[in-house]
Amino acid sequence: VQLQASGGGLVQAGGSLRLSCEASGRTFSNYVLGWFRQAPGKEREFVAAIRRSGSGKAYADSEEGRFTISRDNAKNTVYLQMNSLKPEDTAVYYCAAATAWTYTVVTGRPSAYDYWGQGTLVTVSS
Repeated sequence: VQLQASGGGLVQAGGSLRLSCEASGRTFSNYVLGWFRQAPGKEREFVAAIRRSGSGKAYADSEEGRFTISRDNAKNTVYLQMNSLKPEDTAVYYCAAATAWTYTVVTGRPSAYDYWGQGTLVTVSS
């Protein structure tokens, strides 16, 4: 499956952005989808994941309550709504797909995900 992330940009602290990731190539609803981010000089970190049906979601502790993951299987798209953004949210955000809802997928181990998009840059100014 091919993943294409979009929606990044420059936003002031306290603002909001919605990222999108459109998939193509295989049946979108067969995959668990996740969002990760990587700030300059830091390791890639887990943000959120969503089950195939959208009924189950998992978040990193630092983002829960500010970020919301959702998906529209009819549009082959997964979203990340980000509110109350902070300068420390500045990073390249990646979407990724996994074939099963497993412990390593839910807890955000990057190696548990099979496919990755190219990333979209989010910059939050103070």
